[in-house]
Formats: sequence, structure tokens, C-alpha cells
Amino acid sequence: MPGAGGNTGIRVTRAEDGVVQIAAPAAGPAFARAVLDVAGAVLVWPVLGTTPLPAAEVHDPGRAQQWLWAVYGERTAAAVHALAAQPPGASADVAPPEPGTALAGHAARLALGHWAARWWPASYTDGIPALGPDLLGLELAALTHRCQQLFDDPEDQPDGDPAELMETHRAALDPLIRWWRAARESASGPVRHLDDVVRLIDDAADCAGVEGDALRRLRSALETGAPHDPRDQHGPRVPPDLGSLFGRHVDYALAAGGSLVGDRRVIARGTGTNDWRRYPPGFADAAENAVTWTVFAVGAGRAIEVEAVSDVAAPDSGVRLAAEVVVEGGPPTRVPLARRGDMWAGMADLDVPASLPPRTRIEVGVLLPGFDPDPEPGSAATDGRAGRDAVRALVRHRLAAAAAPEPHDPYAQPLLAPFLAEIVAAAVDAGEDF
Repeated sequence: MPGAGGNTGIRVTRAEDGVVQIAAPAAGPAFARAVLDVAGAVLVWPVLGTTPLPAAEVHDPGRAQQWLWAVYGERTAAAVHALAAQPPGASADVAPPEPGTALAGHAARLALGHWAARWWPASYTDGIPALGPDLLGLELAALTHRCQQLFDDPEDQPDGDPAELMETHRAALDPLIRWWRAARESASGPVRHLDDVVRLIDDAADCAGVEGDALRRLRSALETGAPHDPRDQHGPRVPPDLGSLFGRHVDYALAAGGSLVGDRRVIARGTGTNDWRRYPPGFADAAENAVTWTVFAVGAGRAIEVEAVSDVAAPDSGVRLAAEVVVEGGPPTRVPLARRGDMWAGMADLDVPASLPPRTRIEVGVLLPGFDPDPEPGSAATDGRAGRDAVRALVRHRLAAAAAPEPHDPYAQPLLAPFLAEIVAAAVDAGEDF
């Protein structure tokens, strides 16, 4: 997919609203874009692309100058500064920077990590394991600390404070340190990557004044150069069992349908649209066929039952999903869904003819009321399905790479290299009947 860093150069334009745009905005649905809010701008990468250079919308060129030159080069930074004083519509073509800009690669990896935290399509039915949120959060803390040149205000980026990320995801700190110790002693696994992450975490914790027993043990090991944990009296370790460190077996047998009983007759059934934009992560299984519906004749009336496979981390009470049902393009009917075992399920009356034509078009999707965004222009259900399939193919490829004996080097290929959470997910998945 073409990006901001192609051989044809970078187009910088002052838009009608005064925003200075660098390259064309990334196309496609929200779940195919990685986004970072940085000082004075918003950066966007296409997840399905490989360019480390993002498109940008610069709303405060003065604040953005602290990082523009490091990401796009001095010529682009100068063009943004000049165009900020020009009338709307003014533009300039700038040669791309030399490849290998370090901050650009780190920023792209940070944005991809935030994308994974929000859009990773974890699915029992598709066989895509979830990423451990705490381990991913700690690596994001390390990357945020590395990319601190991008930020001048803690409010710039949601989840953009390294100290807050470490506090939120502290549960993975001790297992991460044990993994790092064992990998260094056995000279196996992504030793360089682990070493880099724990050193960045230590530096970020030191700068932010974050304390704790695990961090003190880590700091001691870094200062003495001795990875061995003095609490361990059993000598050097073998390569670590990541399943025992991070994994958790999920007893997740799909519930059988038909729990709503009564005098009813099935007259239609089908599969709904599982649009990930319409609910937060951790609510529903991301498989395309996770949403199913059945229309019943109940006496003289008609009713629809909707079921959606829940995510293993879905809340048991309090917040509830809903289904939106549209018959032949008519007004939507909302069906409240309640968590029932490993399903979200609900039933409601349906206003359809008593004799339902065999080709009646019934569209069903799940959403979280109040969270559901407005539909994006040009994002029809068929286009969304193709995009979601492309994302599933991407994460399967990444998991396969993470399972390789020598995963991609994050220094050489920041967008292709797996996160530590992906390495663990691939290892645990291989050892479990997922």
C-alpha cells in the first residue's frame, strides 16, 4: 500500500480549515488505521502497509516542529512551517527523507501497538489468540518513553503516559523480568528485544519515580550485570515456559443454542455483520460468523432471537450489548442482549409480514449503545468484510512470524517485528487446545 514515503516525494498541503496535511490521509475503515495523537498533530499509518512514514494533519505547526524534522526530514519540516503562513490550497512537493529515520520507525511501532490494543481480532472460533493486555501495555510504556520527543503534553495521546501505563499493567512486570532473566541465562528467545524493553522500562520508571519490588530487583540486575535472581537456588535456568509465565487456560466451550423455549416455529435464520467499530475490545468474539439470528413465528406474531459469541473477557453484568435489526432497509429495531454463559443473547418482537418472503433482506449487527460511531462514508458491509478479512490475515501472519525461532528484528523492521505479547500468544496458543 502506498504511503507518505514513496519515491515520488511527499505532498504538503494547507487545507481549507488551516490544517497542514502531509501526504494523503490513510484510506480505509478505522480498524485498518494506526493513529497517534502527538504534539500539534495527528499521525496515521495504514495497518496493512509497510511504510514507516505516516500521513499527518498538523494543527499546530509550532508545537510540531519538535519532531517533524526527525520523522520527515528538514525539508518537510521547513515546508510545513512555510505553508502555515500561506492561504488554503497552497502546496509543495518535498523529497522524502533518507530511509532509516529512527524516530519514524519507533513511532510507527508505537502506533501499531496501540492499534493492536484496540483492534486485535481475538477469536475463539477463528483460532486467533488474544494478546495479553498487561504485557502489551508494558511494551507500549517502553515505546512511549523511547518516543517522548513526539509529546509535550501527557494529554496528547490516550494511554500515552509511560508511568501510568506501568502502573496499570504492573501485573506483567514480574513475569516479564523472569522471562528476561531466563532468556539471558539460556541465550534463547528474543534476548536483545527483551533486554531493550526492560532497560527502557527501568529508565522510564526512574524518570517518573515509579517504585516497586520487581523494579528494584530489575535495577539491581541491570547495575550488576547479573541476570540471575538471587531468590532462585536451582542454578541456571532452561528456556522459559511462556505458558506458565503468562498463559491462562480458558475453559471456553460454546453454549448450545435454543435456550429460549416456547411454542414457536423457525421461519428464517442467518449470520449477522460483526463490525468491530461498534463495540469496545473484549466484548464479542471477532469472528465474522460470531453473530447469528433466528426469526420465529410465535402465534400470530414474529420475533427475532440474536446470539453473539462473547469474548472470553466480556463483562458478566452491568454493561450490555445490543443488536440492531433492519428489515428491507426499514427503521432499525434494537434488541437488548444479556450475557448468557459464553453468549450475548436477546429476543424481541419483529415487525414483518405474517408471511415472510423467502428472500427478505434482514441485516443484523451488534453494538454497544453510546459507543457506536456514525457509519463511515463508503464503508459498506461488503467492503468492511474484506477489510476485516485482510486484518485477520495480517495477524495470522504476525503470529506465525512470532512463533519462528528467530523473529524479525524490531531494529531492522519495526513494523514487521512481533511484540512480546505476540510471541507469548503464539507460544501459549501452540501449547493449548485453544
